[in-house]
Amino acid sequence: MLRIDAHQHFWKFDAIRDSWINEEMKAIQRDFLPADLLPVLKQNGIDGSVAVQADQSLDETKFLLELSNNNDFIKGVVGWVNLQAVDIEEQLQELSRNKKLKGFRHILQGERDVEYMMRPLFLRGINYLRRFNFTYDLLIHPRHLPIAIQIVQLFPAQRFVIDHLAKPMIKEHKLKGWEKDMKAIGQFENVFCKISGMVTEADWKQWKEEDFTPYLNVIFSTFGSSRVMFGSDWPVCLVAASYEKMLTIVQDYTRNFTPGEQLAFWGGNAISFYNLT
Repeated sequence: MLRIDAHQHFWKFDAIRDSWINEEMKAIQRDFLPADLLPVLKQNGIDGSVAVQADQSLDETKFLLELSNNNDFIKGVVGWVNLQAVDIEEQLQELSRNKKLKGFRHILQGERDVEYMMRPLFLRGINYLRRFNFTYDLLIHPRHLPIAIQIVQLFPAQRFVIDHLAKPMIKEHKLKGWEKDMKAIGQFENVFCKISGMVTEADWKQWKEEDFTPYLNVIFSTFGSSRVMFGSDWPVCLVAASYEKMLTIVQDYTRNFTPGEQLAFWGGNAISFYNLT
C-alpha cells in the first residue's frame, strides 16, 4: 500500500497574488516545486502526494495538472473552478478529461459571508460534482462548521473532506465549540478529515507535541480510522515545523494503531477517497 501525503501545495511565488504569505511567513516567500518536495517525501518514506490549490483560478488548476503530468509521484490534484459559473456543468465535463484531477476546493475561510456555501449557485455547483466523480475539500474555520453540517446533509452521496481539522484554536487550547460541531459533522459517512495543518494553528515558536493530543483524540474518536488521512500542508507547515517534526507528531500519536489502521491512515483512505492510482 502506498503511503500518501494527501495535502501539499506548489507555487511560483508572486508577492501580489500570494499576499496571504505575509512577512511573518517569510520562510515560504519563495518558489516551491516538485523538485523541492520529492527528496523530502523520499526521506520520510512517503510514496506520493495530492497537490491542492492555493490560488483561486483556473490557471492554478492547469498549473498543478501540468506538474502532476510531469511528476509521477503527484498522484492527484485538488484544483479550483468557479462553482457558481452558469456553465459549470460544461466546465466540469471538460475538466473531467484530466485523469489526475480528483476534486476541487474554494478558500471558504477567506469569505466574509459565513453562509457563502449556502448560496444557490454554489449549491448548484456542488450538486454537479458527483456526476463527474469529483470530491470536495472543505477549507473552513470552526465558525463555518454549522453551515458545513447543512451542506453535507444536503448532498449525502457527495464525498467531502475537512482540511486541517477545520482549523481549531490550538494555540489558545480551545476545544468546546469546535469539538461539538466536529462530532456532529463526523456522523455523516460521506465526510472525511485530514490530519493536516495543525502546527500552523498552534504557537509557531513554542508548540509542544502534547498540544495536539486533545484535538487528535476528538478526530479519531469521531471519524474512526477509516475516514481520516494524513496531510503535511507542505510548504505552509514550514513556518512552524520541519516536515520531519510535523510528521513525528502524527507518527507518535498513531504508533499503537493496528497494522490495518496504519495502512488506512497513511495511504488507504486517501487512495480510496481521491480514487488515486
